[in-house]
Amino acid sequence: MEDAIFYDRLQFAFTITFHYLFPQLTMGLSFLIVLLKSIAIVKKSEIHNLAARFWIKIFAINFVMGIVTGIPMEFQFGTNWAKFSELTGSIVGQTLAMEGIFSFFLESAFIGIMLFGEKKMRPKIHLLSCFLVFVGSWLSGFFILVTHAWMQHPVGHEVGENGEFILTSFSALFANPWLFWEYLHTMIAAVVTASFVVAGIGAFYLLSGVKHEFGKLFLKVGVIAGFISSFLVAFPTGDQQAKNVAEMQPATLAAMEGLFETQEGAGIVLIGQPNMEQKRIDNPIHVPYILSLITYKRFDAEVKGMNEYPESELPTNIPLLYYSFHIMVGLGTLFIALMLLALVQLYRKKLFDQKWLLWALMAAIPFPYIATTAGWMTAELGRQPWLVYKLLRTVDGASPSVSAGNTLFTLMGFVGLYFLLGTLFLFLVGRIIKEGPEEKMVAES
Repeated sequence: MEDAIFYDRLQFAFTITFHYLFPQLTMGLSFLIVLLKSIAIVKKSEIHNLAARFWIKIFAINFVMGIVTGIPMEFQFGTNWAKFSELTGSIVGQTLAMEGIFSFFLESAFIGIMLFGEKKMRPKIHLLSCFLVFVGSWLSGFFILVTHAWMQHPVGHEVGENGEFILTSFSALFANPWLFWEYLHTMIAAVVTASFVVAGIGAFYLLSGVKHEFGKLFLKVGVIAGFISSFLVAFPTGDQQAKNVAEMQPATLAAMEGLFETQEGAGIVLIGQPNMEQKRIDNPIHVPYILSLITYKRFDAEVKGMNEYPESELPTNIPLLYYSFHIMVGLGTLFIALMLLALVQLYRKKLFDQKWLLWALMAAIPFPYIATTAGWMTAELGRQPWLVYKLLRTVDGASPSVSAGNTLFTLMGFVGLYFLLGTLFLFLVGRIIKEGPEEKMVAES
């Protein structure tokens, strides 16, 4: 049974990690496309309109990939996690159905108009279709995160006669204190990803000596949006989400920070390796008092360590949780620094000539994907060993009749299929980038 649960978790981790590569760019790009279209209308700027048209093409391919890779995840609730579905279906089934009915249908209905309707309708109507696609994509993220927030901090329910969880309050579900900051943090992180992609492609065009005006525009939009969103991901959204963890999952906070012993004036570890045998951080580089300050607003505040909690309540893989959290925070800090530097150079009108900085922006494209993956790993590993925090353990949510061999076989199939899909995606997007935006009347800069 333990082997089956391991492969169940591994399969879901693989499919959801691969899948989320696409929605994060979809949600972020939808915002930037609306921004470009709005500027095009206000300034009567053809270059902004052509830039939006270019990114709409990439959005469309990304959207299709998100659909294709998202469908198998839904089936896994019925195959590998049937007990979880049986016990929580009256809650998560409703929020996931809302995601499909309200947001996916809205997004799907208007994406065709966004793609093909520009030449057949007035600019403001086309902007409206782009805006509705944006609303649909962000609503989709909202309903998914309502589900996730309930699993992290279950509210508005009662337990039925057979142990199932029954929703008693929609208002409590949608007013979950875990939800608000997690939603903002996730959506703004998607804008970070899109901003780095836009800026990186702009840098690529300038370094290649092609599409010069579009390269400069992409850099302007990507750098400005990237700096603002990178800052907002850290503060206030990341800071407030960390406070939620401290209040609602204090054992998880201690594990994320590698805090083994309760301390007053606890410091934050910048670099170090968790030693689980001796219950300490090896080779630590830390800043004293900062963890107490950012968690409880006092330098001398007591922060409980992992020693305060029974082992059964601690996350099951503390080293991986610790490293995931630190990778996320470390990359987020580097994003702010890189975009701030690029923003200063943009203000000084030197960015477009700084080849080393253009190379850095282009090379940085994959790193927001790594940071968001590390962030989701932090959230999921922090909740373990629970599927629904303090209510349903992971081992009790798996399907008892699905063997480890069956799951491993389908996992290998997913790996092969997703490799082909990923290759096709890179080929199609590569062709669009190589062709570049249409060039007509782009003397503006």
